[in-house]
Amino acid sequence: MTVSLRGFSILTVLLLCTACAGLMTETDPPQVSLESLRVLPGTQGAPRFEIKLRIANPNTQALDIVGISYSIALLDRKLISGVTNEIPRIEGYSEEIITLEAGLQLIELLRLLASLGASSSEPINYDFSAKIDFNGLMPTQRLKESGEIRLN
Repeated sequence: MTVSLRGFSILTVLLLCTACAGLMTETDPPQVSLESLRVLPGTQGAPRFEIKLRIANPNTQALDIVGISYSIALLDRKLISGVTNEIPRIEGYSEEIITLEAGLQLIELLRLLASLGASSSEPINYDFSAKIDFNGLMPTQRLKESGEIRLN
């Protein structure tokens, strides 16, 4: 009797796992693009920036985002970073513009300026990275965009 109860328990657990796996639908990561970046007026201390991101949801189900942490690096130096938990629900196949506020890392800016002595014709590499956490069963998604900025 113990063997059949044990077999029944194992079968039940397997069925539950299969049912849960069937409930999770495949989701594509949101598409995030930088809409604008501007310095906020009248900040005391280190400058603060307003960053507007366009987040597009390429899925049928709505994205219920709990929070986003993000950073912008130039020449591998993280200069701007921030977090937010004030994000509206993004319905399926729609997009929203999210306004974020971020601070400047002054020490990293000074290090960057000290290392820029070369030629202004050389491109400056940038990296934008974000971590997006969701309510529910959707896993955390990490986004990264890299490129070059030419100053001439």
